[in-house]
Amino acid sequence: MRDIQLPGRSVVHSRHGAAATSHPLATLAAIDILRQGGNAIDAAVAAAALQGVIEPMSTGIGGDCFALYWPAKTGKTIGINGSGKAPAGLSAEWLKAHGHDSIGLDSVHSVTVPGAVDAWARLLRDHGKLGFAEVLRPAIDAAANGFAVTPRIAIDWSRGAPRLARNDVSARTYLPGGRSPLAGEVHKQPELAATLREIAAKGRDGFYTGRVADDMVAGLRALGGMHTLADFAGQDAYYVDPIGTRYRDVELLEIPPNGHGIAALMMLNILGGYELGLLDPNGPERLHLEIEAQRLAFQARDTYVADPAFASVPVEHLLSAKWADEARAKIDRTRAMPPLPPMAGPLYRDTVYLTVVDAERNVCSFINSLFFGFGSAITSPTTGVLFQNRGAGFRVAPGHPNNVEPGKRPLHTIIPGMALKNGKPWLSFGVMGGHYQPLGHVHVLSNVVDYGMDVQEALDSARVFHAADKLEAERGVPEAVRAALAAKGHDVSVPDMPWGGGQAIMLDYANGTLAAGSDPRKDGCALGY
Repeated sequence: MRDIQLPGRSVVHSRHGAAATSHPLATLAAIDILRQGGNAIDAAVAAAALQGVIEPMSTGIGGDCFALYWPAKTGKTIGINGSGKAPAGLSAEWLKAHGHDSIGLDSVHSVTVPGAVDAWARLLRDHGKLGFAEVLRPAIDAAANGFAVTPRIAIDWSRGAPRLARNDVSARTYLPGGRSPLAGEVHKQPELAATLREIAAKGRDGFYTGRVADDMVAGLRALGGMHTLADFAGQDAYYVDPIGTRYRDVELLEIPPNGHGIAALMMLNILGGYELGLLDPNGPERLHLEIEAQRLAFQARDTYVADPAFASVPVEHLLSAKWADEARAKIDRTRAMPPLPPMAGPLYRDTVYLTVVDAERNVCSFINSLFFGFGSAITSPTTGVLFQNRGAGFRVAPGHPNNVEPGKRPLHTIIPGMALKNGKPWLSFGVMGGHYQPLGHVHVLSNVVDYGMDVQEALDSARVFHAADKLEAERGVPEAVRAALAAKGHDVSVPDMPWGGGQAIMLDYANGTLAAGSDPRKDGCALGY
């Protein structure tokens, strides 16, 4: 329990339902949907759609979606992969022939087909109680009538302004008056409101076919993209069986590749060989072990993880005790390992993660993203759709598992998490922050399991991450701890922005209650009723 004489947030306890998102309006929208008779799926889609309007740098209908869902009636966790594919006309050979050895963040070739709307449609059809017309109402209202910009979003918006300014439609849409909105100012997006109404009326076909699709494809092709109407019409979210591992007395579930949730599982398998609970939770010994486990897991991720429809991903081997033992043997508790190959892909901190639990104890762990801040910074000419740049996560390297190929999904960084006890959901959680997410899952889960923190304390805890050959330690890591990590051989620096955000809901079956928390690094909150 936190010291109530110090600044902080209390855990939100409730009996019937709870929601936690990175924006207060999105959390409220989720709770409103629950109180109107919707379930966890309805509430999650409503919140995510709204965040695509009010947190436009992090998510939107031009991006992708992954979710883990535990329906109380079946008692079996399902996953959905709502990631989009590369256009059928795009290949490494074509890119190389046209002078490209990589796919840039602002390149039209970074735009994969948006997968979120198709995933939402499938989840609502198969598991929701309401339809698009009801769950999109808050997003439509915010886009049409405007919303007040919140402080963290104003910061992120300003950081993305130079990229938005390079695209005329994006500048017109997101930089009214030639600048990004300030906190407290109202922003409207009437074109996006019209597109959301189209989806509300026609479902997924209102996005992937017809006027909206015509505009998106025409806009992308005008910039040199290979996208076709067939690419959009053929987008298909699909259900997956989650992968998992046991850590102490809980089982963590993740979406399988092409997602990189497997990296979190590999880290836990390494760290399970240490008695972390005997170490200072914020001390250099614990953080050093986390960092070294992260580096080894990411080396394996970058070597193997890709779209399983195109590459053989050795999931069983990577989750084996043998792999974990061999990795653990490389860790020296007194010294940092020598440099490993640099982490693949661009470094970023954006995305929205949210979680909802309803009165029937249906549990939804849900994540939606544009990849980099404001995605590709390319906006469709008349629909208000801002496109993701998930294709920048591909390699242009024939023979590599994550090489760009026609119709292929790239290695994906967004990962929802769910931890089970005794076969039932115990903690629905996620941590935003791009490549940081697997380590974020490990850090938050270990905070709860090894150190007995409540969900809010676990999210508040200071974070470190190894990227670009540096160990980035947030300012919340004490100076003496940073010095001790440097003495172990880590090149320590303080990042200019915090690592990610996060939300969590814990289920207390004994008391019949829920405990929810939301990361103070974002503008959001947790609410329950």
